[in-house]
Amino acid sequence: MTGVIEALHIFDEHKRAILSHTYNARPLSAAHLLPLYLDHPAPRPNLIYLPNTNPPTLVFSLEHANLLYLATASSEIEPLLVLEFLHRIIDVLEEFLGAPVLAHKIEANYDVVAQLLTEMCDAGMVNTTEPNALRDAVEVEGLLGKLFGSLNLPNKPGLTPSLNTPSIPSLAAQNAPALPWRRANVRHTSNELYADVVESLTVTLAPSGRPIAAFANGTIAFTSKVSGVPDITMSLTGREGKHNLRNVMELPVFHPCVRLNRWRESPGDLSFIPPDGRFILAGYEVDLLPSTNNSGGLGSNNLQLPISLEVKTGLGAAGADFDIRLNIHRIPGGPGALGPSGRGGASGGRAFGGPHAGTVASPSLHDVIVTVPLPSEVRNLSDVRPSKGDANYNPGDRSLEWYIPQKELTSGTPYYSLKATVLGPLADDEIQDDPTGFGFGKDYSYEEPYQSTASPTTVKQQSGSEVDKEAKKIAQNKILMPSSASVSFSVKGWIPSGIKIESINVDTKKSRGLGEGVKPYKGVKYLTISKGGVEIRC
Repeated sequence: MTGVIEALHIFDEHKRAILSHTYNARPLSAAHLLPLYLDHPAPRPNLIYLPNTNPPTLVFSLEHANLLYLATASSEIEPLLVLEFLHRIIDVLEEFLGAPVLAHKIEANYDVVAQLLTEMCDAGMVNTTEPNALRDAVEVEGLLGKLFGSLNLPNKPGLTPSLNTPSIPSLAAQNAPALPWRRANVRHTSNELYADVVESLTVTLAPSGRPIAAFANGTIAFTSKVSGVPDITMSLTGREGKHNLRNVMELPVFHPCVRLNRWRESPGDLSFIPPDGRFILAGYEVDLLPSTNNSGGLGSNNLQLPISLEVKTGLGAAGADFDIRLNIHRIPGGPGALGPSGRGGASGGRAFGGPHAGTVASPSLHDVIVTVPLPSEVRNLSDVRPSKGDANYNPGDRSLEWYIPQKELTSGTPYYSLKATVLGPLADDEIQDDPTGFGFGKDYSYEEPYQSTASPTTVKQQSGSEVDKEAKKIAQNKILMPSSASVSFSVKGWIPSGIKIESINVDTKKSRGLGEGVKPYKGVKYLTISKGGVEIRC
């Protein structure tokens, strides 16, 4: 595959082209490309082939912050390369323009964006995509840019270069970084190192509560604010120690700064020279179910989730009620139940009143939202009764959302419940009698005689028909019951995989420009995020 990226087009939320950058050949214009892209029905794939254009064109797309990014190529090219290039463009624009990247920011900084796109891709070939290296190559207008951007170093004090004397390169050119991901001459008044381990939890539970699948996708975000060129070694460990970490962390990916040979020789040791600022150091995936096989069962308690759901359907005389129970569990390793929200420093820090909330010693639960999707036949919900929090039914999305505020989570209640009654579609006779649905067309007069003279046979027939009606109503309401429920939440100070950062060490012998006796401040935080990730089937 020898193809190249020919052009990049960026459209705003109204599908108006705000930027077009050509790298190679004569690609399709933005006005010609957009209708061809929109002709494909949603959801559109990230790669679309347009055979009817001249020449036939590959269109790579990515949507982020209401902006549409389209890259084109007319020859065969590696799809993941182009899609990763689009992701890098978004990351770089957020670094230089600020997150989120909006249309007016791009329009107000065309000169900077044009320089970035030119440096990131040269004649269609992906070039420099590291933000630290781009900072030395791209001129940014502003007070600091005007003060330091044109600073030159003369040969001798008081002398200026003449026509016969070759021009003196700038400081940035003299001290070009040997590492493409790190800026030259990095200086910080306070030396700090921070590591954030973030895991996204995805669990599917059977109606009995037995987990069917459980995965955690982890990201290690590192922030380096250290002068010079520091050489850092980070040590990771798991629940069963360091020896089994290779089997726990599946599909690991690393930043180019990580020395892969060190990881292969000793899994769990990350040796690297970091970029300046915040970056993604590593990513991984963990299958949470094999670790529960050793205990002899696959129950939800063995999975050690902070939250579990129980759903009971078909309740009540007509089978039109359902009940959802949300249980809050204690986090393993913590002193008790999930604590209140608060700021925490490094892992395991303590305050005068005990451990900081949101640390390993005192995990805290946040943003609990239970979502219950309902069948399209459900007309409405009545008598929605949450024990705590607020519950709202959205007829457009056919879903019930139950939000539990933070103050209720810190009260120490071990469980919460929600009950509701479903209303199905109106019967044909009800629609004819009451076309408006408000009860205005019904006749409420009472014409039965005071003394009933119905025979026993008639009573038996009536009771039999009522039984049939009740059975039919129960069968109809069974179709209206929810088939699943999911919960979203976040936990500060705990991650489900059990992976922890054991140490962060700076090798002073291999580091350069750090300064004698400088000991950077180090901090570690853990965060679990589950956006509808824990789902139970009914």
